[in-house]
Amino acid sequence: MRESLKKTSASAGSRKGDYSAADIEVLEGLEPVRKRPGMYIGGTDERAMHHLVSEILDNAMDEAVAGHATRIEISLKPGNEVTIRDNGRGIPVDNHPKFPGKSAMEVIFTTLHSGGKFSGKVYNTSGGLHGVGSSVVNALTSELIVQVAREKQLYQQTYSKGHATSKLKKLGATKERGTTVTFVPDIEIFGDKARFSPLTVYKLARSKAYLYRGVEIQWNCDESLLKDTGGVPVEEIIKFPNGILDYLYSLVEGKTSLTPRPFYGSLDFPDGEGRCEFAVAWTEEEEQGFLSSYCNTIPTPEGGTHVLGLRSALSRGLKSYADLINNKKAGILTPDDIFGSATVLLSIFVRDPQFQGQTKEKLTSPQATRLIEGTVKDNFEHWLTGDNNASKYLLDYLIQVAEERRRAKDQQEMSRKSATRKLRLPGKLADCSRKSSDGTEIFIVEGDSAGGSAKQARNRETQAILPLRGKVLNVASATSDKIRGNQEIADLIQALGCGTGKDFNIDKLRYERVIIMTDADVDGAHIASLLITLFYQEMRPLIEHGALYLALPPLYRLTAGGESVYARDDAHKDELMKTVFKSKKKVDISRFKGLGEMPAAQLKETTMDMNKRGLLRVVLPESERSDDAFKKAEGGTAQLIERLMGKNPEARFEFIQENAKFAQDIDI
Repeated sequence: MRESLKKTSASAGSRKGDYSAADIEVLEGLEPVRKRPGMYIGGTDERAMHHLVSEILDNAMDEAVAGHATRIEISLKPGNEVTIRDNGRGIPVDNHPKFPGKSAMEVIFTTLHSGGKFSGKVYNTSGGLHGVGSSVVNALTSELIVQVAREKQLYQQTYSKGHATSKLKKLGATKERGTTVTFVPDIEIFGDKARFSPLTVYKLARSKAYLYRGVEIQWNCDESLLKDTGGVPVEEIIKFPNGILDYLYSLVEGKTSLTPRPFYGSLDFPDGEGRCEFAVAWTEEEEQGFLSSYCNTIPTPEGGTHVLGLRSALSRGLKSYADLINNKKAGILTPDDIFGSATVLLSIFVRDPQFQGQTKEKLTSPQATRLIEGTVKDNFEHWLTGDNNASKYLLDYLIQVAEERRRAKDQQEMSRKSATRKLRLPGKLADCSRKSSDGTEIFIVEGDSAGGSAKQARNRETQAILPLRGKVLNVASATSDKIRGNQEIADLIQALGCGTGKDFNIDKLRYERVIIMTDADVDGAHIASLLITLFYQEMRPLIEHGALYLALPPLYRLTAGGESVYARDDAHKDELMKTVFKSKKKVDISRFKGLGEMPAAQLKETTMDMNKRGLLRVVLPESERSDDAFKKAEGGTAQLIERLMGKNPEARFEFIQENAKFAQDIDI
């Protein structure tokens, strides 16, 4: 039947413009997942590949949250192999009543929308909702082995690319219980260069342990995978008796708290509708706020209805307390003022949650707002009245923040803040507070992750941070319409305030220095090259005035005997090994994967502290500097940029051929 359909379709396709029933494809089993993996895991890149780990780990966590498992083991091995084991009840292995001859386990791993989380009889709350997680992992792996220890017997079945490759086998008696899943992602889907990041998986494991204090997670990673991971252990037992309160303390360590103790609670919702756990701390150093939210242990990086409920609860609770102490100024407070200096963690467990998409990045359950607001508001008011001195200090601080916001908004004179309002600067810009441009600088960083680390590491008075998403448009090969329509370029131009092209005015530049800060790897160098091309083509006087710089973040950290030294690149690392660490027998060498994974304190010490860092100034050859900054150059830099970044790929290929013989220690 399938062969005849293919022939009919080919015949129909030969007549241009025809469209008939034979052209309609019907994808069966798990074919839709392999055909369109982005619909189920958000893409086919490394980030999406890590979603496979999340799906299996979430199943193990559901067993723990339901009270049937106390231990979860996660192992990373060479060959991109992951093993996740729990000591829960074990997936049922008896035959499924609707699929004669197939075990329930085989149905779960080979059939979409199958599982025990629909009725609420097996799991009161769960991260899995649609019964697709296990089958999606099977569909996108080249090898998957499931072992189930159940009723004192050990069973095993193997799978590949969505299909069972063996029958369910009974391996013998066992005293253990639970489910073990081992899998290797399919290179046909993710490519042969994609690798699991030990740091990413380790952080995921820690976050799960924070979210459910009743579980112990045993971490194990092959030592050969930990060369460039920044301190990830080979083995560790991860358990946090105080749940997310332990997580909060780790986030605010070393910061100045505005209250003696954080606002924390673990509360049940009325009528058995679920429960929530929250932890909030206000610190003087947190001007942008930090929020991390979860539902049924699933991260919700885009927030959602539960976050709206918490914002409303804190806002209403603080205003009620202000009324109680007769503070009339609290009326100007908004949720943004309250969250602006807060580190907030929120975890809820509810039945049948609704998310935006299969990747579950945003909670949309309408009842979550009501449940959180109603439960947390009264608790927050009790917390405030429990220590009047601390609560009054917090209220006065937040009111001062709100007043500063209003004054800045209403200010009309030609000052830095009024200029900021006129320019309508992009919301993701974390601006500095100094009114004049003297001594100020803006760091252009790649991505929100690096931007978050930079915001924590910066000097708030003189250093501004502008995170850009991905790689900037190559202006050398783009049309003027495409350049004008690019949002990232528009945000950068607005932040600098000096215009472009013939409208460029160096006197309107809002910062004394513009610093490109990208990862110390090939991708970072490419992004820096794209930005330099943008500045050269659109804002060349900025380079001529010596205002453009490159930051020099380290690529390595070398540690031995309590001494740590940072290396810019491989050559610098080798030099340090021959000099500083010459007499050391064992030197621990860590390679930073990116700025976003570098602790803020290290980023400040190595790259952003004006007293310790180094910068490279971007300059033009002396012969190319002229008063007419936008005069068409006939050679030199302009010709080189056109050759390397322009529309002619043959010119780039020719350049590579001419210079390949000089390339050494290529980072691929």
